[in-house]
Amino acid sequence: MRGIRGLAWAALLAVGLSATAAADDMVLEDFGDGASKRWQYAADTVMGGVSDGGAVVAMIDGQPGIRLTGTVSTVFNGGFIQVRRLLRDGLPAATTGIEMDVRGNDQRYYLFIRTSEMSRPWYYYGESFEACTSWQKVQLSLDSFERSHAHLSESIDPEEIISIAIVAFGRDHEADISVRRIALF
Repeated sequence: MRGIRGLAWAALLAVGLSATAAADDMVLEDFGDGASKRWQYAADTVMGGVSDGGAVVAMIDGQPGIRLTGTVSTVFNGGFIQVRRLLRDGLPAATTGIEMDVRGNDQRYYLFIRTSEMSRPWYYYGESFEACTSWQKVQLSLDSFERSHAHLSESIDPEEIISIAIVAFGRDHEADISVRRIALF
C-alpha cells in the first residue's frame, strides 16, 4: 500500500501540481482553497487545562496563511494550543524535512509530528524553532525531531506520518504565530 502512495506522490510531482514548488521541494500547504477545513484548532482544555486561543486561515501580508494566537497556561497540568493538519496518505518516502515560512512574536514554537505507530494522544515527535517578528524560512530535518517517549521509533518514517501540528507549548506565554507556506524537502 505504501508503495502505491509513493508512486502517486511521484506522479503528482512529475506533473507539477504545485506551481509554487521549487525543483527540490514540494509545497504541502499554501493555505489556499479549503485550508480552513484541513486545519483543526485544539487546546489543553480537552484534558482539563485552561489554555485559550484560536486559529484562523486568512490573508496575512497579502498572502494566504494561518495564524495561531492565544494564552498558553500550565495551570492544571496544561500547557498547549495548536493547529493541526491530518495527513491521510503520509508523506513521500524521500521526505527528509519540512520547511515553513513563519512570523511570530519572538517566542519558541514547535512542530509536532504524529505517526501511525502512536497509540496515545500525547505521543509525538517534536522540534522547536524561534518565530521572530519578520518573515523567515524555518527548515526542520526529520532527523532532528525528538520523540516524546522512549519506546517510540528512533527515526520518523515519512510514509507513516498521520499529522503535523504547529504548537505553542510547555510554558506560560502569549502565543502569536503565522505560517504561510509549508513545503517538504
